[in-house]
Amino acid sequence: MALAMVLIACSSSFAQIKNVVLVHGAFADGSGWKGVYSILVKKGYRVVVLQEPMTSLEDDVKNLRHELDRLDGPCILVGHSYGGAVITEGGYHPKVAGLVYVAAFQPDKGESDLTLFQSAPVLPENAILPPDDAGVVYIDRARYHTSFCADIPKEQADLMADSQGQFAGKAFATPITDPAWRHLPSYACIATEDKMINPVIQHRIYERSKSKVTEIKGSHCIFMSQPQAVAAWIIKAATEIPAGK
Repeated sequence: MALAMVLIACSSSFAQIKNVVLVHGAFADGSGWKGVYSILVKKGYRVVVLQEPMTSLEDDVKNLRHELDRLDGPCILVGHSYGGAVITEGGYHPKVAGLVYVAAFQPDKGESDLTLFQSAPVLPENAILPPDDAGVVYIDRARYHTSFCADIPKEQADLMADSQGQFAGKAFATPITDPAWRHLPSYACIATEDKMINPVIQHRIYERSKSKVTEIKGSHCIFMSQPQAVAAWIIKAATEIPAGK
């Protein structure tokens, strides 16, 4: 009987994770995850698409942790772009078993997204504008498609440009206090044609964290243009990372 109980405990610890939380980045919203969401749901995953207020990193982390508290079991936590900072700061949580970074920032303690962004040349296509008088940052609408998501249809990119929301520039400069990737296994997708986060930065930070990495040919928005490849990497994390602590 004792041996049976041990075997049951071991098997439950390594059960496949069935919850996934998707965190969008700046200049977009959760609707961009539609393709990945649909694939994961059809595979039997319970998927939560977070909608951050983007008023500050602290507010976005508070928003994330509220959703994590509501989960009925362990999850894989996925972040795109600025969402990588959100999952890095807020992802060390009892419900999070592992992290997936999708063309995302992955700051260390004391670093911010801005620290990393300035650590390599800014690519000429990058069209982030300086903060306005309210401290809000946008991408230049006229260059949004080329800068942010060159491999999706222009009509779709135009809609995104006109609904990019108000991203508080201070969130980009807020340093991380306790990076979740130093406590949890992490996976990462590098966007090889990224014009927002120089791929040089992506390679360096994911090597530093010893994340399991895949390269996906595409723009900063590979989660939209290559949803099958991104979903496959999330599923890989969900099947390889133990559900139990």
